[in-house]
Amino acid sequence: MKENKFLEIKNLKQYFPMNKGRNKRYVKAVDDVSFFVRQGETLGLVGESGCGKTTLGRSTLRLYEPTAGQIIYKGEDITKVKMLPYRRKMQMIFQDPSASLDPRMTVGDIVGEALDIHKLAASKKDRNDKVKELLSRVGLNSEHANRYAHEFSGGQQQRIGIARALAVEPEFIVCDEPISALDVSIQSQIVNMLEDMQQDMGLTYLFIAHDLSVVRHISNRIGVMYLGNMVEIGESYELNKNPLHPYTQTLLSAVPIPDPQKSRSRQRIVLQGDIPSPMADIRGCKFHSRCPYATDKCTEEIPVLKEVAPEHYVACHLL
Repeated sequence: MKENKFLEIKNLKQYFPMNKGRNKRYVKAVDDVSFFVRQGETLGLVGESGCGKTTLGRSTLRLYEPTAGQIIYKGEDITKVKMLPYRRKMQMIFQDPSASLDPRMTVGDIVGEALDIHKLAASKKDRNDKVKELLSRVGLNSEHANRYAHEFSGGQQQRIGIARALAVEPEFIVCDEPISALDVSIQSQIVNMLEDMQQDMGLTYLFIAHDLSVVRHISNRIGVMYLGNMVEIGESYELNKNPLHPYTQTLLSAVPIPDPQKSRSRQRIVLQGDIPSPMADIRGCKFHSRCPYATDKCTEEIPVLKEVAPEHYVACHLL
């Protein structure tokens, strides 16, 4: 691994208790995940619904307190420290803009709230000027500051959410499926805006999505999750050209191709069986029940994420 680890996650676990009493059962939403993000890059995170992508993003920012593991930010272990000073540096853009914006607050108050908490405005006029500047940066008008979130379209609401995240001038942003609830025509606008902001402000992104074509476009590197585990991480071009884990191969075979002839000739991989419950105590590789290449070793031993090519890490016994 090259150094320059801006953010490093080590053996992160996030378990949610399902019952009380002596025989507690847990949903293992994130189970022993490790990865790092370099400064100024975008790490894409993909996987099917329910695999733990959002939980991993929220645990990284300690919106959920991790069950175990370490979060190391710019060389400092922030797993147990008070987070308020780091909230300025680490922000989140939520998946559903309408659910993450307070309906009782004006847009000006939603965006300006972080300025108040961190005391970033010298006066009321300075605060109003900063709010207007932030709204302008995300493509909204200054008069929108006096309106409420429900008066805007989905794309405009997401822009308000982005303006709120930018208010404290962060260094790292978790983008939790920021375009999944939007029309396709709006999606490209939001993605282009995020890329422009990254260039202008030197931002680092953890970009969570299930649309592989978008992740391929915006990410420098991509991590693939399955049932709470990281199964493959690699540079975007390398991972799309040479997927090594059977699950990654399955995901990429489902991405639509605009050329009808190529689409007809391509072999689509269809998985058999159902996804195991995240509460189940699975021995070995969690993918073995659906993997067409599974061996006895896969049902006994948990595969370790190891480097099989430069900057390309895979957790699979077959390699």
